[in-house]
Amino acid sequence: MRDMKRIELTVLSRDVDIVIEFLGRRALMHLSDEDEDDSSSARSSMDAAFVHIRESLDKLASAAAWLEVKLPTEPGESSHFPGEAEDVLTNTITMAVSSLRGREKEQYEEKRKVEEALNEARAFASLDAPFSDLDQLSYLTLRVGHVDPRWHNELRQSLADRAVIVSLGSGEEGGDRILAAASRKGRFALDSELKKMNFVPIAIPKELKGVPAELLSGLEDRLKAVLGELEDIIGRKEKLREEYGNSLQSLTGSYFMAEIAEQLKARLVATQNAYLLTGWVPVDMLNFLVKELDRLTEGRIAVRAYDPKELKRVIDGSEKVPVALKHGAFVQGFERMVFSYGAPLYGTIDPTPVVAVFFTILFGIMFGDLGQGMVLFLLGILAGRRGPAFLSKFRRFSIPLMAVGISSMIMGFLNGSFFTNENILVGPTRALTAFLTGRPVDRILVLMPLPEHGGSVKKLFYFFAFTLSLGVLLNSLGLIINTINQLKLKKYEKAFFDRTGLAGLLFFWYALFIAVRFLLALERPDILTFSFLWMDVWGLVIPLLAIILGPLIWRIVSGERPVFAEGPAVFLMEGMVGILEIVSSIISNTMSFLRVGAFALSHAVLSYIVFRFSEEVSAVSMGPAFGTTMSVLILVFGNAVIIILEGLIVTIQVLRLQYYEFFSKFFNETGVKFSPFRFRNERSES
Repeated sequence: MRDMKRIELTVLSRDVDIVIEFLGRRALMHLSDEDEDDSSSARSSMDAAFVHIRESLDKLASAAAWLEVKLPTEPGESSHFPGEAEDVLTNTITMAVSSLRGREKEQYEEKRKVEEALNEARAFASLDAPFSDLDQLSYLTLRVGHVDPRWHNELRQSLADRAVIVSLGSGEEGGDRILAAASRKGRFALDSELKKMNFVPIAIPKELKGVPAELLSGLEDRLKAVLGELEDIIGRKEKLREEYGNSLQSLTGSYFMAEIAEQLKARLVATQNAYLLTGWVPVDMLNFLVKELDRLTEGRIAVRAYDPKELKRVIDGSEKVPVALKHGAFVQGFERMVFSYGAPLYGTIDPTPVVAVFFTILFGIMFGDLGQGMVLFLLGILAGRRGPAFLSKFRRFSIPLMAVGISSMIMGFLNGSFFTNENILVGPTRALTAFLTGRPVDRILVLMPLPEHGGSVKKLFYFFAFTLSLGVLLNSLGLIINTINQLKLKKYEKAFFDRTGLAGLLFFWYALFIAVRFLLALERPDILTFSFLWMDVWGLVIPLLAIILGPLIWRIVSGERPVFAEGPAVFLMEGMVGILEIVSSIISNTMSFLRVGAFALSHAVLSYIVFRFSEEVSAVSMGPAFGTTMSVLILVFGNAVIIILEGLIVTIQVLRLQYYEFFSKFFNETGVKFSPFRFRNERSES
């Protein structure tokens, strides 16, 4: 566990962004919660800056969404605080996108109106009725006439989405004849606007039936022109994406960085000219931090450092010192497992090395197979930093996977299992045992109580005894860690008299001593006889009395009054309940480790079933090719089920043993994890 110092940084306003950028990139300082500054001038300037940043981010997000550019969700490695150049580039991009986006919207609207008019006109094209009467029969209002070409665009804009204006001259703007089409609802607005433009209607011969071909071709030409415009917009959109895609991403990262900095400044104690940053820094990084900040600010910074023991808030418990752990690669891989339960208190024993070792051992015992362990080991390698990108989400599991893979491979070699096959490892095992002991055996460790395997129920009981011994060891470590932690925290009552302290540890060990004597007497009655001695009474009673009377003794020694905090009756009742609790917890916490042997046996049984089933299938009389194929499929499917399903079950069981049987001994109060201020989250950097 790394030693920590509380530091106060007094930074000038002109340097605060430089300091925040350094802290955010280096992730060295765990910031403390401070009261917000009440300075209205400082607050208003920060609010204005924050609003500008949010507006810029909204503009960039809108432009990126239209261009279909994926934006980052946090600052990148190359992100920096945006300045005037970034603001100009943001406006340039958003204006270009907004202009093209508006043009696209107009053309899609024009396309919709032209298509509606064209479909309506086609519906009446072959109608045997005068063109002049179609206005009475259709939902479409048609007007054909002359308008000065200079007013065509103005007419389109004034009518907007109420009508379609199609030029019927040579080319788009080459003549003064137009076709105007509107719905019946919009006919009055159409006639009003046409009148303003000095529209001169063209007389349509009464003998003309249906919709003239000239009018249809005009609408079709207009639709082609609109589609051409849309194709041009799509091309320009692609060019904008290529030109500004990277800029959109980098600008977004930079504005995210500025947003985080403004949010931090908004909660700092500040004056018009300076800011105060307070937080915790590991001692081994303090000199580097001070030197770098002094260089960046050219000496315009004041730094004060405090030891945790000097701070009243830490002494009275109102503030907890954040905990930062420092381990090698193997143990570091299991830190998340500890922090997922809770952070240890600062100054106490770090349980991560114990967790790493026991998790690896217990998993390997319950999941013993050389081939299946090899799969877990390879998955751990692939999930590492040099593995494929699609496995990057599992990078934090790389070390634990490799560790449990190796332990499973070792256990698999000991019990002679390779992808459930019981014969492949017989040769290597016999060679190794012959070399080491001069007596070759097929399997070093036999879990299945089958005579043909050299196993027996007695050997299985020995294996279960071994798993219980692991439970005794882990429980003892938990009690020892708690006793030492309470002494470090100067909580002597809990250290000496609590059921998870020294008194509980002595009771547990002496009860274990009696149990071992009893079992040895059962095993060798010709040599040993068991008898309950007077020293056994005192060995059990003294620790129990310490647990029951401990609070009373401590209140007398420390001078606390009244001696019975809740009265003699409550004290006596609590004592009786405490005896039952400690006895039941010792038995349950120890016997719980029988599940290690049980799951190891179930793994061996399941592997035995898969292997025997594949052997039986390969021997069927439906042809050797068919039998071999089915045997291989059964082995592949069976091993896949074991790796996935049983692998998850074993993981859950090991976590349960760690959390409930080990952590419960000393994790009575959790600390605070060291979470330094940073621009990028931990997962993106791992």
